Amino acid sequence: MKLDLFVTTVTVLLTVSAGAQNLSTYHNPIIGGFHPDPTCTFVRELDNTFFCTFSSFITFPGLPIYASRDLVNWKLISNALNRLDQLPALAFLPRGATSGIYAPTLRYREGKFYLLTTLANQALYPTNYTKWDNFIVTTSDPYESSTWSDPVHFDFPGIDPSPFWDDDGQTYLTGSFDGKTILQAPIDLETGEFLSPLISIWNGTGLPSPEAPHVYKKNGWYYLLTAEGGTRERHRSIMARSRNLFGPYEGDPANPVLSGYLSESYFQAVGHSDIFQDGLGQYWAIALAVRAGYSYNFDPYNSIFPMGREAVLTPVKWPEGEWPRYLNVSGFTTGNFILPMHPDSSTVPERGEGGLSEADDSIDFELRSKLPAHLFHWRLPVTKNYAISPEGHKNTMMLRSSVLNLTSFDADSTRGLGQTFIARRQSHTRFRFSVDVEWDGLLTREQNEVGVTALQDQAQHFDLGVVMLRTNESGDLAPHIRFRGISTTTYRLPERFKYVDEVFPMPTGMRSQKVRLQVEALNTTHYAFSAGLGGCEKDSTMEVYGYTRGNYLIPYYSGVVIGAYATSNGKFGEGAFRTYISRWRYNGLEQSIELPEDQGPVYWD
Repeated sequence: MKLDLFVTTVTVLLTVSAGAQNLSTYHNPIIGGFHPDPTCTFVRELDNTFFCTFSSFITFPGLPIYASRDLVNWKLISNALNRLDQLPALAFLPRGATSGIYAPTLRYREGKFYLLTTLANQALYPTNYTKWDNFIVTTSDPYESSTWSDPVHFDFPGIDPSPFWDDDGQTYLTGSFDGKTILQAPIDLETGEFLSPLISIWNGTGLPSPEAPHVYKKNGWYYLLTAEGGTRERHRSIMARSRNLFGPYEGDPANPVLSGYLSESYFQAVGHSDIFQDGLGQYWAIALAVRAGYSYNFDPYNSIFPMGREAVLTPVKWPEGEWPRYLNVSGFTTGNFILPMHPDSSTVPERGEGGLSEADDSIDFELRSKLPAHLFHWRLPVTKNYAISPEGHKNTMMLRSSVLNLTSFDADSTRGLGQTFIARRQSHTRFRFSVDVEWDGLLTREQNEVGVTALQDQAQHFDLGVVMLRTNESGDLAPHIRFRGISTTTYRLPERFKYVDEVFPMPTGMRSQKVRLQVEALNTTHYAFSAGLGGCEKDSTMEVYGYTRGNYLIPYYSGVVIGAYATSNGKFGEGAFRTYISRWRYNGLEQSIELPEDQGPVYWD
């Protein structure tokens, strides 16, 4: 029997003795919340530090850069996409969360970081290869967002670009084309120009969508690591090798080298991995996985895994001249590997703009403070719609309303107007998020609304807001609490769609007061949406106004985000009103991970 373990959200790093042999243990995910398509590199000369990044789709800032010195604790140090003029097309992407920044590759060479990725626009036809905008950004200082360069674009008809430097110093670009094959050619990374035509080198083992290629050279062999099987239950990593960079490649007889398909593991859809070494020469792989359990193998479109694809770590044994062998991904990973330890015992670098990946939020929007590095917008923001501690409203964030609400539709969202929305990832199985909203005298017209949301995408989100509506009795405008949601996906039959629209008169005791709005994940399956009096630091008495199940927030490529919005719901144009949020709090309460069959639950502070 497999057991799910709820652990308090402190980092786990255990060493136990097994005879004369020390075994190390850590837990997955190493970075919670949606962090798909991971890529990592180890840089000895930068104080033995590991650097990783992930797909960020339509969030901005994007391409978050994390750093660690022990592979267990991770700190957000910068965002490679952080300026509006770096990638203007990010403002005009369609409603679904399947467009945006796709799988990156991060590498370090001769004092410079190279980050290659793709801006995808899924609204364009598959045969229109302009839907794939591939580019390179670079920096010599990954701890400062502002140092990341403007993009150098290159003409590649696909996704998942990855650089490889051969022994003679020549750079090669490997990527996925049309979901059918892996292409490769020499490239000049400074100009983005290919030096010869692209050549197909590998079609995978027969499953659809060969992608996520990375080339490594070891003991005279070129090893080609790819993913295949799509993004759901059959997703996996496979390996091939050749004595020649351009092939022919032979597959590993033991393929797939990493998978969760048909296993009983809590971690499913395991794949899209990248291999790197630590300072001791040990090999590791970072991969993506979903915490969904065995039933995901048979009903992936109705399973509950709202955080989507997360980052997991596993050791790799790679004997000389042989194939690499991964340890299967699990919640607790124990083995005779050595977790890195920095000489000064530091687990993360001191420098960097963000905090630890699993840290709580206690944000008071202090005067002259900046937006924390882990908060983001949906597409490029309209900057005048946000201000921290504006005059007369100390310790607040001003939200200037958008005409679009969180559902909107493509004809509006692609005009670059955007939603007034500020959010963060759900990074824990159980969490509690709340903000105080100032609304009295500010929301003055019908359908003016400020609220909080648990959002997967514009067709899957549930909101709790303070909204001005007309009363049934007099027809006068009055404040109400509204719980509203939508869950429609192409993966679900219409009879399984979900719509919610429940309206409650605002309690008399909450009128003329700040209102605290809260979203809480009660367990692995349900969210609760609550409201109460705001304006105080202590916890308020909250009343639940609605619930939803996690399987109404099915991830496509990303995962649930939690945040605050302000909208006039299609009326009165942009900037119909201004409102102010304060006391932004996020508390991670528990993580659900998996235990080995022969081990009982363990709890610790």
